[in-house]
Amino acid sequence: MMAGFGHGTRRYPRSRSRTWSRTGPDRATLGIIGVICAVAGFFVLGIVLGPVAIVCGWLAMGRSWAGSRSLPALVAFVLGAIDTLLAIVWLAGAATPGNGLF
Repeated sequence: MMAGFGHGTRRYPRSRSRTWSRTGPDRATLGIIGVICAVAGFFVLGIVLGPVAIVCGWLAMGRSWAGSRSLPALVAFVLGAIDTLLAIVWLAGAATPGNGLF
């Protein structure tokens, strides 16, 4: 068979349209998303958005403390941790016996 006339797909396994860097914009975008989730978590759904911000910040840092870290990734991680801690304290305070009764 003369399928492809000698230009098979084994030589180029990836499409030529996928030329973006795997470490550049994706990490920056994750850092920005993490910061947005952390800031929004201070106002609504902190128990959900805090861990999301932590995960986004950790992934944006490259899952490692070593090396160069971007500022949005570090801010997302720290604010997400603070947000999660405050949400847990708030839930623990709301669950105390006698809160709101009488």
